Amino acid sequence: MTTRSGNEGGGGREIEEEEDEEKLRQRKLEEALEVKSLRRIISAYLNYPDAAEEDVKRYERSFRKLPPSHKALLSHYPSKFQKLRRCISVNSYFIFNMLQAFEPPLDMSQDVDDGCEDSHLEHEHSHHPFAKPDEACCGEGSSAMCQSLKGLTNNKEVITDGCHESAAASCLTELEDNRGTVECCGNYVNDTNGNVPSSSHDWLDPSIQMHVPLVDVDKVRCVIRNIVRDWAAEGQKERDQCYKPILEELDSLFPNRSEECPPTCLVPGAGLGRLALEISCLGFVSQGNEFSYYMMICSSFILNQTETVGEWTIYPWIHSNCNSLSDSDQLRPVSIPDIHPASAGITQGFSMCGGDFVEVYSDPSQVGFWDAVVTCFFIDTAHNIVEYIEIISRILKEGGVWINLGPLLYHFADMYGQEDEMSVELSLEDVKKVAFNYGFELEKETTIETTYTTNPRSMMQNRYFAAFWTMRKKSAPQGKQTSPLDN
Repeated sequence: MTTRSGNEGGGGREIEEEEDEEKLRQRKLEEALEVKSLRRIISAYLNYPDAAEEDVKRYERSFRKLPPSHKALLSHYPSKFQKLRRCISVNSYFIFNMLQAFEPPLDMSQDVDDGCEDSHLEHEHSHHPFAKPDEACCGEGSSAMCQSLKGLTNNKEVITDGCHESAAASCLTELEDNRGTVECCGNYVNDTNGNVPSSSHDWLDPSIQMHVPLVDVDKVRCVIRNIVRDWAAEGQKERDQCYKPILEELDSLFPNRSEECPPTCLVPGAGLGRLALEISCLGFVSQGNEFSYYMMICSSFILNQTETVGEWTIYPWIHSNCNSLSDSDQLRPVSIPDIHPASAGITQGFSMCGGDFVEVYSDPSQVGFWDAVVTCFFIDTAHNIVEYIEIISRILKEGGVWINLGPLLYHFADMYGQEDEMSVELSLEDVKKVAFNYGFELEKETTIETTYTTNPRSMMQNRYFAAFWTMRKKSAPQGKQTSPLDN
């Protein structure tokens, strides 16, 4: 028998205590960085009206420089500038109501200035799932926090929860048990009676508002355009181009869905949540995954807080004077949402989980969990697309399906001045070869022409010839149950 002296035992405890202290310091630093990042995103939303006003002032300065004869031809312009200001005010009203409804998953009152270097946040994800050439990027999210939405049927509210990434496994266990809600870490936004608790919202105080670059405010404008794509009647054409083929494919692949044991479907890069919600309405246990806090704040508001169809009005096209057919086109209002999310017929277990796809779904609890994975304008957001495919294969059940629609506009390509920014940019042919290596078989493939958050009345329409495929994960040979990651 081996014995340990008191000194040896004490030394071991000291080492353990030091390790625990180091882990605690690391967690505090990560949370401080997270708070600083979230403050920056909230500040970008709050800076929206001032930045938009500066644009209008610039238009006015250019108008004043015109000779009198030219001004006479454009006598309606001063009136247009005032109309722009009214549109900006309406957008700002929507944004502020959205922020007031937001319950941060972090303590926003803490002081995070000391020792918190967040230079990586300046550039990380500057290309984002929603950053196509005709729009600003909407990056900046969280890999350390997981915000999930609980889907309740029977017209009840979709509830927001906050949890740490490590709780993702427990979230998905709830889904597997099919209990109708997804619980992460408690801290419910509403009480058992459905009442929202009062909040001082000190984090909205102008005194802690950060100065942010204009590129951050551009991300807010990007979100406004994405609202049209997902939650307005005007976005129906794009949804028919992108979402409808996916929904029809899921419907045909899972014809015998049951309420007792509905199939599970994951939607990485879910954005504002419409596709994940539509999949839930088909009778799937559907979970959307989104990285961007810009998107998460907005999707939570639309899913949780809207009470009627057309409750809000926004003016999504006012920020560009280019390629407009008329001022009335540019200044036209858009009503949202086009449906009431909580009354749409969602299946028990509908949820939205915030966090980095690679970090959240690399958890061992995810292996072989999902019947289907749907990626729409997502796979080209990867630093390493091979890793995305590897994880998709790993989390699918044997015989599970991967439905993909989108281009290969790699978002970290051409990151000039950032030598360490990893970007693996494969051709479509190589993407399919990698997928075959990870146990996928191609069942269907075609090309779909579509736009992305495009103004349907603009003189310029960027179009994609998006790859659309269905792949199935092959079953392992009898007696050999292994994961592609084991190879």
